[in-house]
Amino acid sequence: MGHAGADDGAVYRLSDDVAVVQTIDFFTPILDDPFDFGRAAAANALSDVYAMGGVPRLALNVVCFPDEDLDADVLGEVLRGGQVVVREAGAVVGGGHSVSDKEFKYGLSVMGTVHPDRVWTNAGARPGDVLVLTKPVGTGVLATAAKRGALDAAGTTALVECVVTLNRAAAEAGREAGGVHAATDITGYGLVGHAAEMARASGARLRLDAGAVPLLPGARRAAERGHLTRGETTNAAYVAGDATFEGVDGVLRSLLLDPQTSGGLLLAVDPDRVEALLGALRGAPCAAVIGRVEAGAGVTVGP
Repeated sequence: MGHAGADDGAVYRLSDDVAVVQTIDFFTPILDDPFDFGRAAAANALSDVYAMGGVPRLALNVVCFPDEDLDADVLGEVLRGGQVVVREAGAVVGGGHSVSDKEFKYGLSVMGTVHPDRVWTNAGARPGDVLVLTKPVGTGVLATAAKRGALDAAGTTALVECVVTLNRAAAEAGREAGGVHAATDITGYGLVGHAAEMARASGARLRLDAGAVPLLPGARRAAERGHLTRGETTNAAYVAGDATFEGVDGVLRSLLLDPQTSGGLLLAVDPDRVEALLGALRGAPCAAVIGRVEAGAGVTVGP
């Protein structure tokens, strides 16, 4: 597969029946607890394989560690968290690589498999398709609030539960229900940014119902109190030529541009298969219909 669609992973056909999905992702800590950070980073990296319709098989740890500033036990807990989530995905950790760095970073290089005829890309959305989101948004503002000591216990719990949850159930539901024409996971470019990539790759317009987008508990309050990320500003610039907001208040607009860590899948689904998909998504954090695909270009976000 080429680079034109800015897809979530690289796909390489090995045979008529097997293709490899390869991806890598790592980042600085978004959570204070090392074990939870490891789980979140692993779930985030594994998500790219799910977004391509694949199944994770093998993961390698990627570590940049300030060994002069942090105790090795911290790294041990991060790796343990990553191992737990990789095992939950049904994959294995086959080692990895570490370097000394002033700033701690952790993630995974992940290899998965998929049938060559069942690869999901972000380029297949068709007019008439229904858009389904499988996780609420708001991890960026909640993580920012947490770093500033402004997130309560309930908000912290909601944040952690969201970012450590695999998109495995969502991907399995999509394969079970069928009719998924395009898919992507919602990460650094935020919901609108990744929707814009899908619209661009598909040659179609995505119309999002802002009021139907599920938000994490406390996310709106955190945004109202100014716990926004720099990524929201860069994402606004990224979609400036593609996205139009109609009657959406500033706080909600910020949340729809909020960079996500380990966000859900955005699926463009045949309208005849939507009910089957929603029923199959019982194991995912949410199953929200948030818009539709139309003829045209770009993204329109309305009330």
